[in-house]
Amino acid sequence: MHTIEPYWKWRDFYTAEEDEQSPFFGREYSEFEFSDRIYNFYIHPQWDYFGSDTLYLKLLYVDYKKGAAVIEFLGEWNDCVRNDIMFLKREVIDVLIQNGINKFVLIGENILEFFADGNEYYEEWYDDVKDSGGWIMALNFREHIVDEMQQANIHHYIHVSEQYADISWRKYKPNHLIDYLDDLLIKLIE
Repeated sequence: MHTIEPYWKWRDFYTAEEDEQSPFFGREYSEFEFSDRIYNFYIHPQWDYFGSDTLYLKLLYVDYKKGAAVIEFLGEWNDCVRNDIMFLKREVIDVLIQNGINKFVLIGENILEFFADGNEYYEEWYDDVKDSGGWIMALNFREHIVDEMQQANIHHYIHVSEQYADISWRKYKPNHLIDYLDDLLIKLIE
């Protein structure tokens, strides 16, 4: 797992550690010192800890004018035992929402497992963004994770389905990805 690093080609557009409104403002990263672990596996030092011992993230991009954020994840999303959604909502999402973000792209290709336990935080998150035209979309989540989220009725709050499981998001500049997903959701609604 230590070789999986967050997507870095958008760093010319945005870095969370330099954004005063980011929950990760002022963080310093090492390229060589591996200290964080998921279970017994060291992870790349560029991933951000937000309260979960099994799920890390990287805030890849924020556009305050468009009200959008792109977040990449690594690890095991465990609401059942570790209440990861609570930590995510309180430590990261709430800060972004307070700063005008209402569109969230969650990239889950490096999430290996998902364990559901209720959907109250997902519902709260959805309620926080729906009236302002916002949305939450899960990109490239593995099939078994999409299935688990749908069984837990999380798909009522987050756009999670197999049709978003193979989007080549890296080929876009971040602002173009936001526009593409916004257009895709508008077409689905129509």
